[in-house]
Amino acid sequence: MEQFIVKPLFGGHEINWYTPTNVTLWMALTIVCVLVLFVLGTRGRAIVPSRIQSLAELVYGFIYKMVEDVSGKDGAKYFPYIMTLFLYIVFANLLGLLPLSFTTTSHAAVTATMALMVFFFVTILGVVKNGIGFLSLFWISSAPLVLRPVLAIIEVISYFVRPVSHSIRLAGNMMAGHAVIKVFAGFAGVLGVGAVAPIFAISAVFALELLVAVIQAYVFVILACVYLRDALHPHH
Repeated sequence: MEQFIVKPLFGGHEINWYTPTNVTLWMALTIVCVLVLFVLGTRGRAIVPSRIQSLAELVYGFIYKMVEDVSGKDGAKYFPYIMTLFLYIVFANLLGLLPLSFTTTSHAAVTATMALMVFFFVTILGVVKNGIGFLSLFWISSAPLVLRPVLAIIEVISYFVRPVSHSIRLAGNMMAGHAVIKVFAGFAGVLGVGAVAPIFAISAVFALELLVAVIQAYVFVILACVYLRDALHPHH
């Protein structure tokens, strides 16, 4: 589990809030990758796009359609926020697969911060947009009257548990995949020349992790879109 340990970049062992760490470094590299793709890659805006421009346009169109389909047309105005979340998570996940790198999204502190940002954003938005009507999200009017108070309590609890499940899902999946790769790598090191099976297993798990890196970013933002839809349309 040493691959998940937060370490200072410039020696020493003490970590304060201002200490540059491996987390700080790989967060910065993630932001650089996003900037390269969407700022440098699309600044020409050629009629015949380059490969990097085509990739940027593909991602842009895919996420925009998802936001519009899940949250509705009035949710499309919040697309930049959802897009930023997706880009950060997917690049952080992919960079974490590089040798000697650090997966920032494997830490619950990082994923919990993003999940809490989504939670407070949609809650405040729901109250501002709907006022007291936002509470109708917890009142299941289609259920029998005698069950509605019980269901309301369950809905309130599940609502406030959202940031926990939202963050743990991402961090848990990223940590588990990297731990499995490390275990197979350990087998390969012990077996030496007979490490054919572990090496094939590492290759298979690594390919799976590439898929998981993208899927987990997609799952995180699509849940954010579902929460956004609830905030905008609590009566549905």
